[in-house]
Amino acid sequence: MLQLKRAYDRADPEDGVRVLVDRLWPRGVPKERLRVDLWAKELAPSPELRVWFAHRPERFPEFRRRYRSELASHTEQLRSIAEKARRGTVTLVFAAREPARSNAAVLREVLEAALSSRPTHRRPRRHPGG
Repeated sequence: MLQLKRAYDRADPEDGVRVLVDRLWPRGVPKERLRVDLWAKELAPSPELRVWFAHRPERFPEFRRRYRSELASHTEQLRSIAEKARRGTVTLVFAAREPARSNAAVLREVLEAALSSRPTHRRPRRHPGG
């Protein structure tokens, strides 16, 4: 299961594996309070994309498109987090004020798509006579 939580909200045991998905550490939040298990800087938007977006709502659709394109080159990291979500709760931790228009929301979409497109493991078919 994947969920989102702002870095400024209190960490809970129900958060499961907490993954910080921003390139920069959240301003004013000490490590002890944030309590993340993983800092996935490489999955954050590039500095250029982050500066261009500047959290302007009218730019979010284009930000979303560009960010998804950036994420396409991080298949191993995405697969690792998706596997953790398959086994339990993963909370994507971010600092943006608007969860619905954040990099974390886009990352969750990408991870959920990866989770739903995973082929089911089936037992190999036995061939007659073999």
